[in-house]
Amino acid sequence: MVHYCGWCGKRVEQNGTVGRRRRYCGQSCRQRAYERRIAVQRGGLPEDAVVLSGAELATLQDRLFQLRCAAEDVGTAAEDGADAEELRRLARELARTAQDLEQLR
Repeated sequence: MVHYCGWCGKRVEQNGTVGRRRRYCGQSCRQRAYERRIAVQRGGLPEDAVVLSGAELATLQDRLFQLRCAAEDVGTAAEDGADAEELRRLARELARTAQDLEQLR
């Protein structure tokens, strides 16, 4: 089974079958997750709260805008009668944009 880092979302390689599964890809991600847990506790926020800085929010909004534009490109191309190869290319670009967006941190 594939596991991903609890902080950055990168794939985490599991060493062997004994012991607990690794939750983080490295010490820095583990530390950032710890810092977030402490900040959430001190702020009185729920455990599942997502805290973003202003810069992180702006980046997320930019990435969502890119995703919407890629989806609109596919729709426009289809309406304009684009051939199958062009639609496949645009669909791959849309999927790549969505995949990039999955990496929130």
